[in-house]
Order: sequence, then C-alpha cells, then structure tokens
Amino acid sequence: MRRIALLTAVAAAVFAFAPGAAGAGHAWFTSWAQSQDGRADAAVSGQSLRMITHLSQGGDAVRVRFQNTFGTGPLTIGHATAGPSAGGAAVTFSRDLTFAGRPAVTIPAGGEVWSDETRLATRPDSDLAVSMSVEGTAVPGRHGAALRDNYLTPPGSGDHTGDARGDAFTATVDSTYVVSAVDVHNAALRGVVVPFGSSVVDGIGSTNCGPGCTEPGTNRRWTDDLARRLVASSVPLAVANAGVSGTTSAPSCPGMPPSVAGLDASSRLDRDVLALHGVTAVIYYYGTNDLAYGCDAATILDSYRAVFARLQAAGISVYVTPSTPRPGYGDEANLARHEIALFVKRWNTCGGTCSGVVDFDTVLADPLKPNSILPAYDNGDGIHANAAGQQALADFVSLPMLARSGPVLHTMG
Repeated sequence: MRRIALLTAVAAAVFAFAPGAAGAGHAWFTSWAQSQDGRADAAVSGQSLRMITHLSQGGDAVRVRFQNTFGTGPLTIGHATAGPSAGGAAVTFSRDLTFAGRPAVTIPAGGEVWSDETRLATRPDSDLAVSMSVEGTAVPGRHGAALRDNYLTPPGSGDHTGDARGDAFTATVDSTYVVSAVDVHNAALRGVVVPFGSSVVDGIGSTNCGPGCTEPGTNRRWTDDLARRLVASSVPLAVANAGVSGTTSAPSCPGMPPSVAGLDASSRLDRDVLALHGVTAVIYYYGTNDLAYGCDAATILDSYRAVFARLQAAGISVYVTPSTPRPGYGDEANLARHEIALFVKRWNTCGGTCSGVVDFDTVLADPLKPNSILPAYDNGDGIHANAAGQQALADFVSLPMLARSGPVLHTMG
C-alpha cells in the first residue's frame, strides 16, 4: 500500500510541475485550430479579413496564432482584433490584439507569430471572430476546408477590424486565412485533445445534415461533437482539430498528388500538434489516403511508429483508429488495411507503441459491404460520414480514456 501511495504521489507531482500544467501556474490551452495547408487563390491588398473560429472551451483571456507558412512573401498586419461573433460578419464587441506590445507585425514567408495575451472572457462552444487589416499586398496562407463562411472587405478599403457591424465585409471565402489557432487562459482545464489526420478529421461530410439541409458554420464535425460531449460531462479538456484533407501518414506513396506533398503526418507534427499548447492526447486517424495512393502496409506502419514515438516522447497519449472504409480499395489495399488493423488492435495498444484504440472502423463500416460506410452515416461517397455519422463517431470515444491522458510535458509557457 505504501508503494502504491508513493507512486500516486509521484505521478501527481509530475503532472503538477510539468511545463504547461495548471498546477505549475500555466493555464494556456489551445481551444481551436485549423492547420494551414496551402495558399489563398488570390492576393489580399490593403483590406481587412474577419475569420470566425469556434472555441471548444472558454476562458478569461485569449491569444491567437497567425501563420504565413505558405505565403509567397512577407505579410504585414497593421491592426488585429478579437471579439465574440454576433453572426455573419458582425461582432458583439472587439478587443485589440498586440504583438510584443505593438499593434502591428510583419510575418515573413514561412513564419508565424502568436499575439500577446488579451483579456477577453469566452465560453465553450462559441464563435470568436479574429479580424486583421493587411497592409500592402500578400498572398496569405490558408486552411482550405473551413466549412463555414469567412469575410473580407474590398481591396484598398483599409482597416475595418474594429467594426462591430459586418457591413464592410462584402466578400466571403470558404477557407480560413492566416489564423490557425486560438488559446484560452483557463486554470480549470487539464489538457487538449488533438484529432490528427486527413479529410475524415477535417470534417468533410459534416455539413450534410439531411435532405435539404446544408448548414456551413454549425460545427458538426465529429471533433466539434466530441468537444460538446466533454463540456457536457464536465471533463476539463479542450479539442483542437489538426485535420488536412487529402494527406497521408506516410511521407510518400506512389499515387500521392503533388498538392499534398510535404503535408504528411511527420512533416506536420511539429507545426500542427507539438506547437499547440496543453496537448495531452492525440487521436490518430490516418491511413485511408495512404491506401488509396498505393502505399503498402509496411510503409504505413513505419510512419505510424515514427510519429507515435515522437508523441509519446513528448508525454502525449496516442489513440489510434484503424483505417475506415473506402469503396475504391482493391485486393492489395484491403490486405494492407487488414494488416494495419491487426497492428492497431494488438493488445489494444498497437503492440505497445500507442496508448489505446478508437475503433471508428466498427462504427462506420456497413456490415454487408465492409468497404462502404453504413448507409445511415454515408455522406454519399462511401468514405466520409454525414452529420449523423460524425455524431456517432464522437459518441464512441471514451471520455474517461481521454481524461487519463498526459501528462503535459511539451507546452510552451
């Protein structure tokens, strides 16, 4: 009994004093994220951008990540604000964001910057509008599948970041420009869950909510549904989505399109997972594109092991889902899919290389056509889940399992 008590005390001490843990005086947690995956289709010039983010948890202050990872040149932000969304392009009010105490910042091509702490009370499951005025002309980086409208003023219209009304924001885009993460300050939180994968994480299909119903902006991804479950169950975890459509776990597959080269899991890991704050768990949902692009099981599993080892070395629990259905799989892909499933499910710990299994394949597969999704959950392509399927995935995840994750060992102050 003394040994058990000692181990419990040691474990508690490790968590309490780990960098980024609430007990160490750090209470910053990433509450929303969308990984940059390319460049906008057109330049922005002397105009304002208003990006709508959806927070999984709230707090008493925010800070925002602005990225120019895929920009073609420097991006100058003359002024930036954040405030609660009032619907559409309108905000209830806004607070100025600063960068090392200054209102403006220039982000070099390939660079990024986090704003300073800004006192702003936010709630779980709420929209936060982040606005910026872009000086000069730049082609901004973006996340392609925002699955909601974001807003721009006309070129040359100047600074409208403080406007409460949305009238000046006359153009909409279906990508998220520049803004890639929002942190909240909340001492009650204990970690962040990062779903990490391709289009099945990115939320493709989630706007399909039934005949005649298409509701961009209503946040129906399974990751959003999971965040709402956590809040309703008083589990003090945030959720930050790190999905990028079309990407793979393996660095290269024979049929990989050039558009996703360099966006594999290992290449994205530092930027899209480890750079976030308070991460305690990753749900790893990769493999369907690897198989579709012709990767064999050995190549895919090598990439799994490499990523899992880096995450676990950072003190992050890794929960893995077997590859889910896809009608286009041939015999070789199906054999590889079976081999991957055996690896993932071995001892329910990927043979000791991961922390646990989240068997979304069981949730989605049509028992009569195992290469297809159950009709009630099918977005229509046999690959992606509709809104009902997204909710079913979220409902399948064990909250006690996520609550046991961590400790946080890698967060930056």
